[in-house]
Amino acid sequence: MNNCIFCKIAKGQAPFKLVYEDDTVMAIASIEPVSKGHTVLIPKKHSVNVLDTDDKIMEHIGLKMKELSLKLIDDNNATGINILNANGEDAQQSVNHLHFHLVPRYPHDGLDLWIRQGL
Repeated sequence: MNNCIFCKIAKGQAPFKLVYEDDTVMAIASIEPVSKGHTVLIPKKHSVNVLDTDDKIMEHIGLKMKELSLKLIDDNNATGINILNANGEDAQQSVNHLHFHLVPRYPHDGLDLWIRQGL
């Protein structure tokens, strides 16, 4: 995908701050962090969202997501973490490349990332 920012990052064609990398995924510092340690996890191979991603890649992402979440909590003295993902325009997916936001949480951090519309 020529205009995909995450594909450009995976190819080293756009600036980023690397948090983690292996043959399948990259974790980068968010350019708009909402908390200390906010990280974005992406597959290097382009896919639009969870629904069209190869099962083996999803398995790898899931394992790395857990590993990175534990590390982010430990490294940042966080007390929890939100793992956020959107699939499709109507779900507010902002970049059409699969990505997960790993958002470390802290006591009284003031973030409210849950929808509360009568649920």
